[in-house]
Amino acid sequence: MEESQYVSVAALTKYLSAKFDRDPHLGKVYLTGEISNLGNRRSRHLYFSIKDPEAKAVIRAAMFSYASRLKFEPEEGMKVQAVGRVQIYEPSGSYSIILEQMTPAGVGDLFLALQQLKDKLAKEGLFSAPKRPIPPLPRKIAVITSPTGAVVEDVAKTVERRLPQAQVVLLPAVVQGDGAVPSLLKQLDKVDELGFDTAIIGRGGGSIEDLWAFNDEALVRKVAALKTPIISSVGHETDNTLVDLVADQRAATPTAAAELATPISKQNLIDRVLELSSRLTLAGQKLLAKKEQDLKYVIDRPIMKQPDRLYAAYQQEVDSLEKRLYQAFSRKTEQAKYQETALAERLAAQQTQMLRPYQERVALAAAKLDLVSPLKILSAGYTIVKGPEGQVVKSKSDLKAGEKVGLTFADGQLEAEILGEKHD
Repeated sequence: MEESQYVSVAALTKYLSAKFDRDPHLGKVYLTGEISNLGNRRSRHLYFSIKDPEAKAVIRAAMFSYASRLKFEPEEGMKVQAVGRVQIYEPSGSYSIILEQMTPAGVGDLFLALQQLKDKLAKEGLFSAPKRPIPPLPRKIAVITSPTGAVVEDVAKTVERRLPQAQVVLLPAVVQGDGAVPSLLKQLDKVDELGFDTAIIGRGGGSIEDLWAFNDEALVRKVAALKTPIISSVGHETDNTLVDLVADQRAATPTAAAELATPISKQNLIDRVLELSSRLTLAGQKLLAKKEQDLKYVIDRPIMKQPDRLYAAYQQEVDSLEKRLYQAFSRKTEQAKYQETALAERLAAQQTQMLRPYQERVALAAAKLDLVSPLKILSAGYTIVKGPEGQVVKSKSDLKAGEKVGLTFADGQLEAEILGEKHD
């Protein structure tokens, strides 16, 4: 055989390790057996072996940060059911199983079913969906639990202490056994219908079988679909159910659930009001002191003590503007008078020029009229005779003896009396 066909131990180990990583059957292994060679439990990590007594087979096992993963104390010889992945430790070429979960064998089937349902719902995003905010001042709180347990009493006492105006309403339900899921679903239907602000669902502690109803798929989906914010308080602090994962808040005890349901207590409100009142008073005092300081500063300013200084400069400016306005007005007046005189002279000249032809025509007409004027005739020695009624006498027959007549000469008038007719 050629030398090139031989591989190193490291290469073979790497190859097998890669095969283990890619093999889907080894990526998640469900294993059962007995605990042996249990290591020191004071360490954060747990190292031991899982053996099959009948086949005499053993596999090394490890669980890191086991205290947060296990809900029981492992013991030598205890039969367990575990979930993990197989890996090869290359330096030694040995393989082992790295555990993620482990339970006593008596609940192995339930645990496996729970894990499978948990994986399914996690892939759907049910656990990572946005949580509904808890109202700070609820008016009505629904408590879905057994009417005979201590849950509702603890919740009621805590709410009464923290927020007396909030009403706690019990929606009684079966919390264990075959009738638990239908009963819980029925009461959850009422939560949105009756207009509760917050709901609490829970029960006391117990075995995994006692709490199994709170891992039911229909119940988990119902809790996730609620419009009303819901707080889960199932079992003790170390108990975990799927309802806890979809609830908006998870409480370790009923008292803690009631405290979560009333984020703002009566004392919180009182303290807040006192704090705001104190801050408002302090702010008012600071503002008043600031305003008083501002007022004192304004009063102490020279301008407030001699207010005439405030407008003295403006008065001088007004006087200057008034003088400039008078001068400008005088200039405008003189200019207007000059323009008016010049315009009048121009008008007179234009009028004389326009009237000259008419004056010449009038003079000519007057000369012609003068030639036929009675006055012209009178100046030649003629007289105008007017009768008693002032009418011009044109014929001697218009007068009678004894009537008075008026005689108009060129230089005046005389009055005469008709003595009679004269015959030449």
